[in-house]
Amino acid sequence: MPIVSTAQRTTVIVGKESTGKSELAAALTGRSPTSMSIEGSTITCETYQIRDDIFIDTPGIFFRSDTAATRAALDQLRAHDRVLLVIKATHIDDDLADLLPLVAGKQGLVVVTFWDKVLPSEFTQRMINLWERDSQVRFIPVDARHLNQGQRQQIFDALQTPASFHQQWRPIPAGWQIEPAPTPLEHPRWGWLLAILLLLLPAIVAVGFANGIAGELDPLIQSALAPLIAVLSQTPSLLQAVLIGRYGLITMGPLLFVWAVPTVVLYAVFLGAYKASGLVERITVALHPLLKPFGLSGRDLVRVIMGFGCNVPAVISTRACSSCSRKTCVSAIAFGSACSYQFGATLGVFNAANLPNLIVPYLGYLTLTTLIYTRLVAPKSARHNTLTIERRTFLERPRWSAIWRETQGTLQQFFASAIPIFLVITVIASVLDWLGAIALLSNWINPLMGLFDLPSEAAVPIILASIRKDGLLLFAEPDTLAALTPLQILTGVYLAGVLFPCLLTMLTIAREQSVRFALGLVARQGIAAIVFSMILAWGGSWL
Repeated sequence: MPIVSTAQRTTVIVGKESTGKSELAAALTGRSPTSMSIEGSTITCETYQIRDDIFIDTPGIFFRSDTAATRAALDQLRAHDRVLLVIKATHIDDDLADLLPLVAGKQGLVVVTFWDKVLPSEFTQRMINLWERDSQVRFIPVDARHLNQGQRQQIFDALQTPASFHQQWRPIPAGWQIEPAPTPLEHPRWGWLLAILLLLLPAIVAVGFANGIAGELDPLIQSALAPLIAVLSQTPSLLQAVLIGRYGLITMGPLLFVWAVPTVVLYAVFLGAYKASGLVERITVALHPLLKPFGLSGRDLVRVIMGFGCNVPAVISTRACSSCSRKTCVSAIAFGSACSYQFGATLGVFNAANLPNLIVPYLGYLTLTTLIYTRLVAPKSARHNTLTIERRTFLERPRWSAIWRETQGTLQQFFASAIPIFLVITVIASVLDWLGAIALLSNWINPLMGLFDLPSEAAVPIILASIRKDGLLLFAEPDTLAALTPLQILTGVYLAGVLFPCLLTMLTIAREQSVRFALGLVARQGIAAIVFSMILAWGGSWL
């Protein structure tokens, strides 16, 4: 019987951002990625495996900004000896100069992506041959989006006998650098406006379309659950509260899966298409100059807008932010990213009040106050950070496989991180409601409603929205709406939305940063929300 080797070869895929590393790993293995936690870090890498070959796709190394993801990639590089170095053909000299020192002493090969962009010729191939001769390292030029079987086999063959990257080798410069053609996003006067519209489009379409679907499904699911609720109503009171109370698992579960999940899925697909096409990087470059005074970069704004789908994956994605702007970005998400729950509930309240046009001043005031708040909490180092943006990338027509790969990351974060915490919060809120703690807290807060020119009926929605953002739907109860003017509805919904991040977001922030940072963020946000809400309530009444 032949002996089957069980030895596994681990190869770390290293390169800058947007070099096609993930596309290459998927094309080599024909597999979908799985997450692998990096020891001592909250960052995860994606692993791809085929037979005995394991490929670890590290986060893109971002030389002009200090990011947690870049540090994690370098840590992973130090932990393994076999390297697949990925560089862009369009900027081959810069990439080699930056990356070769990092892999010195390692073994592996170089894969040159975007080879189709340089119009391969006798001269370009002669440069590749020259580098291979001088370094003894294989250089394999490919189009990672269309990796053919021959190129795939060349890479695997080279990994069988990898060569060493010598410390002293310095490649002769190729001398070419190819920049992508400009688009309307680069227009000096209105490119930024187009970039903002493109960022808002996924949120508007995802929330609107998902809410339409949910509006049809929700009555059907509620009707199907009615017999089960009738049976559970005979159980002990605490069990009733946990299962079918106002915040019970069965009560709130359909709200999650019918209203929030479609929004998150659609939003993730949009962002996946944006990333797979390179559009995200173009938007990042277009908006960066506008955001620097607020301590954010164009890269950070993408993550803030991502929070309109779900704050949890948006907060987690800040791992790729610069270390001096990450906390500012997290603060902006917690304050101004109206997640699918909050945004959907807000639309529901305005529609129930027959005032759908309130969404315009709501979004305008939310944007304005988020920028002011972000400017106030941003450290000086973030406002003066000039090393946060890479060059613009080539735009590509995204393939569904690439979109799905990008989408999977967001969905995995939502289902693995958000839903379990949601279930825990639901149980806690149910127990607090059963104990009467929420009603007691409401009585304490009732007198404070006068600070915002709000009646006492607004206290309960504001409290519950601090636990879960869909709690502000209680503003839509007929008795509550009857007691509120349009300005009071606007003020109440705004205050409920920004007073505190929901418990799910706060727990995620504590896990990603620290408990101390999360508590400080809650205190700062609460103070800012109170001040901004008072300005809206009393300033609006004077208009």
